Amino acid sequence: MRTLYNISIHLFSFSVFILSFFIPKIRKIHKGQKNILFNIKSEIQNNKNIVCFHCASLGEFEQARNVILEYKVKNPHHKILITFFSPSGFEIVRYFDIADWVFYLPFDTRKNAKKFIESVQPIKMIFVKSEFWFNYIIELKKKNIPTFFISSSFRKNQYFFKFYGKWFSNKLKSITHFFVQNTESETLLNKIGIHKVSISGDSRFDTVKRNSQEIFSNTIIEEFTKNKKTIIAGSTWEKDEQLIFELSEAKTNFNFIIAPHEIEDCKSLLKNENIILLSSSTLENIKNKRILIIDCIGILSKIYRYANFSYIGGGFGKGIHNTLEASVYNIPVIFGPNYHNFPEAKELINLGIAKTINTSDELINVINHFENEDVSENCKKYFQSKIGATEKIIDII
Repeated sequence: MRTLYNISIHLFSFSVFILSFFIPKIRKIHKGQKNILFNIKSEIQNNKNIVCFHCASLGEFEQARNVILEYKVKNPHHKILITFFSPSGFEIVRYFDIADWVFYLPFDTRKNAKKFIESVQPIKMIFVKSEFWFNYIIELKKKNIPTFFISSSFRKNQYFFKFYGKWFSNKLKSITHFFVQNTESETLLNKIGIHKVSISGDSRFDTVKRNSQEIFSNTIIEEFTKNKKTIIAGSTWEKDEQLIFELSEAKTNFNFIIAPHEIEDCKSLLKNENIILLSSSTLENIKNKRILIIDCIGILSKIYRYANFSYIGGGFGKGIHNTLEASVYNIPVIFGPNYHNFPEAKELINLGIAKTINTSDELINVINHFENEDVSENCKKYFQSKIGATEKIIDII
């Protein structure tokens, strides 16, 4: 099975090379992988006490962020190395001061895994959620390096729990400790002989709570939102933006802020004189605008504090983006129909904090509903019941 796994990794690496000629995001991954082992070895040489956190993308980093910050408080002499698979995480986090180094993780070949571990010599390795790279896991076990998974979630239809997944599930037995989000995950792991498991919950709740408490101010957005109710649409795609524009025509007593998932698409949204980019805004020219486009990265989770209502993009595609970043500010959340793989979205709907929509008419009706509904207390109680994963994780790792 390991041979088949290694063949698949090499095929995957080759496909990234081919697709890099056609897809900009894949091109960034391919570029980031060039000379990656040499760059890692050069930058971290002679450093010790390195702790590695690996995240697939920005979403997983949000699950890791508060854990990393608290870990640094508890272990100030340890160095932090964060690795990513996706550019969406790497290109934002590399500018933060949260870590000593930020890299792409070299593709999971046997050679790469061995060289990475030999170069970094981590004292601990923490994978976030579901980053199962088996050559790394095998090499970490060989070196007796404590290895943890945090905020993991397992489902019974995953290959670990099928007859053909025995090789993979056996490799999971070498993990030092799993921190899982729910009882179902613990039960599934127990059934395949893995008992070093703690139900910690989702550490992302701790991160978004911490984010909401950090000081943030933007005079342009404050000016834009002070006289009208405001809907902030975050991580939007084309279908989401179409609905928001239709809503803006119906709700003329509202202002709208749109933060596209792809920053490169911002200029294509400048459809009429009522729309302006944040980068082009001043306290004067913002006064007669109704739609503000956020054409920078890194502030979306902060600016929901200025909203009365939030719309989360992605629900007409592969799946919705982060609903917690908005709901932590005690405001209603709205999103498209593809939300079923996101437990927190279901919970928010059940609590009356969120609603899902399919059409612009439904979106208008939902906004009308939430204008007469105060969800703030339900939001507060929800987050109060969910925070605390970080402390449980830090106590063990």
